[in-house]
Amino acid sequence: MHVQAVLFDGFDPLDVLGPLETLYAGGLAVGGGLTVELVSAEGPRAIPSGLAAVTLTATAKLDPERAGLVLLPGAAGPTEQGHADDDSIPSRLQRALSTELPALMGAALAAPGVTVATVCGGSLLLAMAGLIKGRATTGHHLTYEALQAQGARPVAARVVDDGDLVSGGGVTSGLDLGQYLLEREFGPRVAHAVGELFAHERRGVVWRDAGVLPVAS
Repeated sequence: MHVQAVLFDGFDPLDVLGPLETLYAGGLAVGGGLTVELVSAEGPRAIPSGLAAVTLTATAKLDPERAGLVLLPGAAGPTEQGHADDDSIPSRLQRALSTELPALMGAALAAPGVTVATVCGGSLLLAMAGLIKGRATTGHHLTYEALQAQGARPVAARVVDDGDLVSGGGVTSGLDLGQYLLEREFGPRVAHAVGELFAHERRGVVWRDAGVLPVAS
């Protein structure tokens, strides 16, 4: 499996590096069956995160039709927007929407053999772009209302598996998301081995859109 981790100006570095390092360790555990790279909508460039001290370098342009996994983080910064061009999370997500990223993510969601995974505000970015109307998803709990307003179906779970769209909750859920994706791709023994290596025990609910619908009480 090939993983493309998407960077955009103001991204949250932990949203990227938590699941990416987990997946990379999984690749080592299966003898190279998983590869990772950092990409952007513009191609190779140094990309500032939402933390002033952290910049990462994309080495390629996002290829939305390449089979595998596309990992989309949220942004870092103040949660409340003061004005349109500030460094808040809403402003940074809005600026990302003015790039080629929404079109590329739409193509990834439509491509066969591609799974899109989001962490924290990554699902809100997709919802703001109108790409996940009617889809079950999660993100930071403060985004649930906005997700619903954009037509998505927010689920209060640590990880939500909606087939080719798998989302994680708040920023630390990226570790749980990464281990869940390893389990989904390679089985529980690999996921457990990586959890032991990182001394991280998964927690929270994994919700899947399957099974009998519960009767409303």
